[in-house]
Amino acid sequence: QVRLVESGGGLVQAGGSLRLSCAASGMIFSIVAMGWYRQAPGKQRELVASITAYGITNYADFVKGRFTISRDNGKNTVYLQMNSLKPEDTAVYYCNGARSQYSWGQGTQVTVSS
Repeated sequence: QVRLVESGGGLVQAGGSLRLSCAASGMIFSIVAMGWYRQAPGKQRELVASITAYGITNYADFVKGRFTISRDNGKNTVYLQMNSLKPEDTAVYYCNGARSQYSWGQGTQVTVSS
């Protein structure tokens, strides 16, 4: 079955950077549009960024210009480079399919201090 394993989260000061990774298995990764999502305490999970199989990217307005999604099909991995982090970016970050979702992984916690 599909397995998604996120990593790279941590505690960072406002203005700092983090790079998240998501290793996927159990799927033909290269043909799947992938997305990064986040869920803050008390809020619904939301899509942050997505990337198609062809590398076309799309971003939520609240991260445009600060976050960059990329993928390495040879490593079955999708990345999220997060720069200029803000306290409101604090959340658990998950990766999953951008169009249809598989079972969710454990996510990786990102905490941005002010």
